[in-house]
Amino acid sequence: MKRMHIHIGVENLNQSIIFYSALFGAQPVKTKTDYAKWMLDDPQVNFAISTRAGKEGVDHLGLQVDEESELQELRERLKGADMSVFDEGETVCCYARSDKSWVEDPSGIPWEAYKTMEDVQLFSASTESEAGTCCAPETKSQPDGCESPESTTGCCA
Repeated sequence: MKRMHIHIGVENLNQSIIFYSALFGAQPVKTKTDYAKWMLDDPQVNFAISTRAGKEGVDHLGLQVDEESELQELRERLKGADMSVFDEGETVCCYARSDKSWVEDPSGIPWEAYKTMEDVQLFSASTESEAGTCCAPETKSQPDGCESPESTTGCCA
């Protein structure tokens, strides 16, 4: 099964938890001092908010899969469409250990394709004192104006 993932940067986590809990009619399944996540079945979405996004609003989007074969299929489809795919591999981000790949849509919005293996107690594999974006790779502009994920910063570096 595939589940849409949306990660939103927020300024006030508590106010946002109240708002999104009312909107979804459900409480978050995971709450930390800087992060909250809802795993909804209607609509089928992994919706996360954090104060670590580095900006307010949509930080990144993604597709979460349950099976390794689904992740491999997504990766092959993206690479087959001649997209610049950044295979991050296994990493710790957003209090979870996951296997991830990243692409950018034509508007520059980062998308991740990933499978979560387990929950962890750290926000990221990098030091907890690091500030910055949550997980999306930082991109560097190419001479032709294209964007490609050449380096990462933040929690998934």
